[in-house]
Amino acid sequence: MKFVETAPLASGRTLWRWRIALATGVAWLLIAGNSADGAARGMGGMGFSYGWYGDWYAPAAPTPSRKARVAPSRRQKSEPKKEAGFGEMPKGPLQIVVSIETQRVTLFSNGMRVAQGSVSTGVPGHPTPMGVFSVIEKDRYHHSNLYSNAPMPYMQRITWSGVALHEGVLPGYPASHGCIRMSHDFAQKLWRVTKLGVRVIVARHELAPIDFAHPSLFRPKLNPAEPSVAIGVIDGRSPAPAVVAQAEIAEAEAAPSGSDLPQPAPTGDPAKPSRIKATEEPPMRGGQVAVFVSRKEQRIFVRQGFMPLFDMPLVIDRPDQPLGTHVFTALEVTENGGGMRWNVITVPTQAAAQREQRDTRKRSKASLNSAPQLKPPPSPAEALDRIQMPQEAVERIGELLIPGSSLVVSDEGLGAETGRYTEFIVLAH
Repeated sequence: MKFVETAPLASGRTLWRWRIALATGVAWLLIAGNSADGAARGMGGMGFSYGWYGDWYAPAAPTPSRKARVAPSRRQKSEPKKEAGFGEMPKGPLQIVVSIETQRVTLFSNGMRVAQGSVSTGVPGHPTPMGVFSVIEKDRYHHSNLYSNAPMPYMQRITWSGVALHEGVLPGYPASHGCIRMSHDFAQKLWRVTKLGVRVIVARHELAPIDFAHPSLFRPKLNPAEPSVAIGVIDGRSPAPAVVAQAEIAEAEAAPSGSDLPQPAPTGDPAKPSRIKATEEPPMRGGQVAVFVSRKEQRIFVRQGFMPLFDMPLVIDRPDQPLGTHVFTALEVTENGGGMRWNVITVPTQAAAQREQRDTRKRSKASLNSAPQLKPPPSPAEALDRIQMPQEAVERIGELLIPGSSLVVSDEGLGAETGRYTEFIVLAH
């Protein structure tokens, strides 16, 4: 019998070592594979992918994770909320009201509220002035000439001393140097719909216009139709040239010449010169009319297109008592051209309250012990009842009256902010 030579059999300890090595190798392969796959997925989520040797390839689009689909609810199906106004505004004059207390700006069109947004007004060291203003300049890409050329997009100026509405940061509280900051969206849309002369009222609280009617408010003056006079008309035919020439010669001979022409009546008190002097440029003969009645000066002032037209004295009953500050705005022509629809905003004035407090302090000691009770300002109707408008002024204003025109009644006089190329600016403090 022959025996074939074979390799010696491994001992039990050797087999055990082989099994440990084999299991360790498989485990390392599994760990390396999972690590590489996880790294690739992680970098893929950041937009990168890597090759075998770590070479960077073009960024790979991240693979969106699959999520269970959820049927949309009725709320999700509803249309997104649309910002009020700016696209569906009723036709009519615009009015802007800013509230310092609520840090909001509200836009009214034809007396109806159409949009509202947040603002940031002036800090205590640089407060936003309160009162009656109007837009006197617009600049889409304006930069401040006071504060390091700071950008002021969609700027709408209301004073020449540096106060304007414009786009800016809104921290949720007053933070400006006196301007009225608005959000980008609101400032952009507001800038597109406004024109020069739009009324702007800045007050402590939120105010809103109300429809108002009073016999003292101005009405459009209808021009009477001139009677047609037929000269030399024969059998309905046109007059002969010779007849027309004779009629023109007769009119020329009858008309006065030189100093015989009627002179216009003076528009002011000769003894008291007008506070508004005529400017070098001729007044604009178009646009809305602005009227200001001052109890302090006992006069009526009229401007058109930011240019002075005339002023004259008037009579106010009980001139020592306040009238308040009331802004009347003409909205639309009614009664076939013979009437006008108006609204009014009454602006509380801090100056009037301070004067009332000073008067209260002058009373007896017994009254000083009690808290001063401030009287409410007169209503718009009570204020107009005490004003006697000059008939000449009423007629001239009626000839120029259009929607958008305004009447401001105030206890104050012409302030320093009222100047060239402005309407009447009345400060409330």
